[in-house]
This record gives sequence, structure tokens and C-alpha cells, in this order.
Amino acid sequence: MPDPIRILIVDDHPVVRQGLRGFLETYPDLQVVAEAENGVRAVELARELVPDVILMDLLMPGMNGVEAIDRITAVCPATHIIVLTSYPDDEFLFPAMRAGAQGYLLKEVKPEVLVAAIRAAALGQATLHPSVAAKLMKGMERPGEDSLADLSERELEVLRLIARGMSNKEIADALTLAEGTVKSHVSNILSKLHLAHRTQAALYALRHKMASLDNPDSSEGHSKR
Repeated sequence: MPDPIRILIVDDHPVVRQGLRGFLETYPDLQVVAEAENGVRAVELARELVPDVILMDLLMPGMNGVEAIDRITAVCPATHIIVLTSYPDDEFLFPAMRAGAQGYLLKEVKPEVLVAAIRAAALGQATLHPSVAAKLMKGMERPGEDSLADLSERELEVLRLIARGMSNKEIADALTLAEGTVKSHVSNILSKLHLAHRTQAALYALRHKMASLDNPDSSEGHSKR
């Protein structure tokens, strides 16, 4: 049996932390390794424990979630952060995603969706609340079409699979490539499209109809000009 997914819960409300811990620990593949009441403590615990996934609230005393995300991604690049908040507003959403959050869920989310998001994050996949995804797709700065034309055919293939939520390992298996080669392609894609991380790349591909939110397998061909 594989090791459980190690989770750090960050929220300034004890009732929320305890509720999440009690719920998540009913799943044998999930393990809550620690709780933090603010961003400062979250950074300390992330550096010490290097959890697989962090559930991060945004509005907290001392250091807010956005600053904590920025610091944690700098020292723990292998840790995946899911924002779990009550606020879908742009003033929180865009800074959190730019700081390096991989997912963004609202606290109204169904429990089974949260569990699925944690499992996806552990594999390097992004999960966004539908209203959040719509905001990001609308508000993201639009690179010019020439940027897309700069991608090689292989990079376009990788971008389509990123949009379908596939991890680097899954992409490597699908395309019969080494995982390191896929990482290199992802880095090139982000550079050429002037994007910060793979979540933005996935949204970019969705906006250009290279895949579908409703049916990821219905990706359309997209030839270079």
C-alpha cells in the first residue's frame, strides 16, 4: 500500500482545523501531519515537515495566506498548495495563484470534491472551483497568438495533456517519454507563453479550445501558423 498523502491544514479557526482533520482522517490514504493557525506557523511547519499537500486559508492574522504561499513555494517546491477559503474575489484569487497555489476551492465545496482535489494535488494536478476557473480564464492576461505558434508539436501535445489535468508522470507514460523530458517541455511551454505555472497553462489551453472543462477527452487539434 502506498504511503498516505501527508497534509498540513492552515486556518485561523480551531473549529475549522479540527473539523477538517476529523473528516480527512477517515480516509486511509490521507494523513494530517500538522495544523497551523497562521501563515508564519505554516511556513515553519512546511519547512520542517515538507507535507505533500497544504490546505491554506487566506485571511489570517500575522501573515496572510498569499504571503505564506509565496514563501512556502520558495522553500518547499515539491509541496502542493490548495487554497481553501470563503472568498472568491479577484483581490484574493489572482495574488494566490501568482504566488504558486495549485488549486483554489471555496469552503462550500462538497467533501468528496475536497478529497479528490487533495489526491489530484498530490499527483501535481490542479483543481479549481468552477466560478474561480471562470474568473481566471476571463482575467488572465492574454498572450498573443504568436506565442502559441512558438510551441513545437511535442510541446502542443504536452500542453493539451496538462489541460486534461495529467501529471508529468502520466504525460510521460502517455507520450512514451522520460519524466525529465516532460518537465523540460513544461518549462519551455511556460516560458514561451509567459505564464507562471501549469495551472495557468491549463487555463490557457482551455481558453484556446485545446481541451474542454466538461469533457477533457474532446481536445481539438490546434495547428501552428
